[in-house]
Amino acid sequence: MIKVFVADDHAVVREGIKRIFSEVPDSRISGEAGTGQEVIDAIGQEDVDLLILDIAMPGRDGLDVLRQVKALKPKLPVLILSMFPEEQYALRALKSGASGYVTKDSIPNELVNAVRKVLNGGRYVSSSFSEKLLTEMVSDAKTPLHEELSDREMQILRMIASGKTMHAIASELSLSVKTVYTYRARVLDKMGMKNNMELTHYATKHGLVD
Repeated sequence: MIKVFVADDHAVVREGIKRIFSEVPDSRISGEAGTGQEVIDAIGQEDVDLLILDIAMPGRDGLDVLRQVKALKPKLPVLILSMFPEEQYALRALKSGASGYVTKDSIPNELVNAVRKVLNGGRYVSSSFSEKLLTEMVSDAKTPLHEELSDREMQILRMIASGKTMHAIASELSLSVKTVYTYRARVLDKMGMKNNMELTHYATKHGLVD
């Protein structure tokens, strides 16, 4: 029996995934979580075969959670299920250790196919995204500005664009306010921007925030 752990901050999404797996032979949902810290705590204690993880998790960014999960259990397949388009986060997630990336508007059929592939040791992204990556590789397309950011810088960008203050970001990430301002300065420098308004406009335009 394949044991699947589901992590998403929306109960309705978790229930939808449960219904999907209720019709998949030899599989069951063995646990669920609504926050990043709950995921890390549970995965450290439970024996599961697959983690389905949302990126936009409260408290801990999904990519942060992904890296910690892979540190705890390097061989555990993690399938990202996100509302964000693949071109925004799929490559970053795969580089951080994910085995696949599925957007929420593509379930249920694609989710089942993705699960089967990653459980067999493969990696999964949609065929359209695979073609896009190949096209960019051969066309020398210009890399989007946000792709130059580190994962932490990307996280800071998203939080700023969501309207959070420097103090709120510092508290949520357990960082000093000075450190958050340093990250913000790096983001502005790398992206050639002057203020939070420009960052917010960019993030919204490129679908980096809810």
